[in-house]
Formats: sequence, C-alpha cells, structure tokens
Amino acid sequence: MDGDNQTTVTEFLLLGLSEESEQEDIVFGMFLGMYLVTISGNLLIILAISCDPHLHTPMYFFLANLSSVDICFSSVTVPKALVNYMVGSKSISYTECMIQIYFLFTFVTLDNFLLSVMAYDRYVAICHPLHYTLMMRPRLCVLLVVLSWVITHLHALLHILLMARLTFCSHNAVPHFFCDPYLVMKLTCSDTFINHVIYFSEGGVLFMTPFVCIVVSYSYICSKVLKMPSVQGIRKAMSTCGSHLTVVCLYYGAILGIYLHPSSSYSLQDAVASVFFTVVTPMANPFIYSLRNRDIKGALRKIILRS
Repeated sequence: MDGDNQTTVTEFLLLGLSEESEQEDIVFGMFLGMYLVTISGNLLIILAISCDPHLHTPMYFFLANLSSVDICFSSVTVPKALVNYMVGSKSISYTECMIQIYFLFTFVTLDNFLLSVMAYDRYVAICHPLHYTLMMRPRLCVLLVVLSWVITHLHALLHILLMARLTFCSHNAVPHFFCDPYLVMKLTCSDTFINHVIYFSEGGVLFMTPFVCIVVSYSYICSKVLKMPSVQGIRKAMSTCGSHLTVVCLYYGAILGIYLHPSSSYSLQDAVASVFFTVVTPMANPFIYSLRNRDIKGALRKIILRS
C-alpha cells in the first residue's frame, strides 16, 4: 500500500494475549470473572457509602469517586475484548479505538489525581485533626473532584487530537487486547515526534505532580506518627492510611512495571503488567478497602442484613 496515498485505516485488529484457542478460553474466563468482581465490588463500596450516613465524610466521598473511576476504567477495555471473543472477531473500528484511548488517558490520570487528593485528606486528618472539618469542608471536596475531572479530560482531549492527526497506512494489527496508545502510534506512517514530546512533557508533569503531593503528604504523616507518644495512637493513625497506601503502591507499582521496562519490542512482561494495571488493580481496590476498614465492613453488613 503506497504511503503517499495516505490510505486511511478504518479498523484495527486486536490480537489479544494469546493466539492458541485453549489459552484464549482461559483468558476469556479469567477476564469475565475479574470484570464481574470489579463491577460488583466497586458498586458495593459505592452503595455502602451512599446508604450509611456515618460514611458521609470527605474520606469516603473520595473513595466512592475512586470506585466509580475503577468501574469506568475497567469498562473501557474489558467488555470489548469479551465481545470480540464471543463473536469470533479481533476487529475494533478506528473510532472505537480512539474512544478507548481517550478514556484510557482520562481514567488513568484521574486515578492518579484522586489518590493524591485522598493522600491530602489523610494528611489533614492526622496532622491537623482539630481543623479537619474546617479544612476539608464539603465545597472544597467537590471542587477538588470536579477540578480533577476537568484537568484529566483536557489532558485526554489534547492527546486524542494529536493521535487524530496521524495517518495509518497498511499495518493495523495491535498485539494487545485493547488499543494501547504506544502500540497504536507504532503503526502510523506519520511523524510522531510531537506526540512523544507532548506525551513525556505534559504527561510527565500531570503524572509527577500528584505523585509528589502523595510523597509530601506521607512524609508529613510519618513525621507526625513518629512523634506520637502512644503505640495505640500510632496504630490508629496508620489504620486510617493503610488501605490508601496499599492502593497507591499497587497503582504506581503497575505503572512502573509498564513504563520503566524497555519498550523496543512488546513482550510477555509488558502484557502481564498491562493486565495487572487495567484489570487486576481496579478489582483489588474494593477488597483492600473493605477488608481493612471496619466502617466499610459494618456498612456492607447492614446492607446484607437488610436484603
């Protein structure tokens, strides 16, 4: 196909994680099970927070938003992979692929921002407990969440507009189960220099800013905890941060597994890291918060007893 003709690709082929039918059956069952657990687990968290007045606090308001984002994040990639398997197809239209990439940028960045906001909330609760109600008033909490949504959508819009200017010629096979932005860019016959510059500059700033906020917040928290005179006080302080800190480690650990690995060729390690990031992490978050949080367990118990 002549690149000068700028033949437009109307669809991409998602090759998935395996080409063997038996392995595809296992992957389908695994993805279906994890997706159902992700949806039900996060919906239970949202339902528990909504129904229990004792959980109508900034901490649980942010947690409900995080659960909503995890549902959306998982729903961007997994359903399409499941549908393709059931109908025996590997295709995804150009428009669907761009939509996937847009919302991937949105929800990955939004997770980052919400984790940062939650870290700030824990910092205020532990380091300034007497001023917590004043500093974390409802209007500020809503503003922080809305601002996070606006920034992440503008971020995604910028990158999708840069992707839309690229021309795709003969190659349209993506060696993954979703439209990974980096793998899609490797298929273009256009110059991607601007895309990569913006990706690493603007994207780097948006990634590092919340990460630095989390590190600074926990630095102050650790300093405060070490000065506490009683072991009971230390345990109480750490119990309020344990779940969030575990989720933060999972999130950034998965990102490091993807982006710090040499990407000259796509490998099994890259595939495993991507699956962990896009499927496993959203599924694990509700378990982390429900198993380590007495208030959430109590609210879930009330819902089960009512039903």
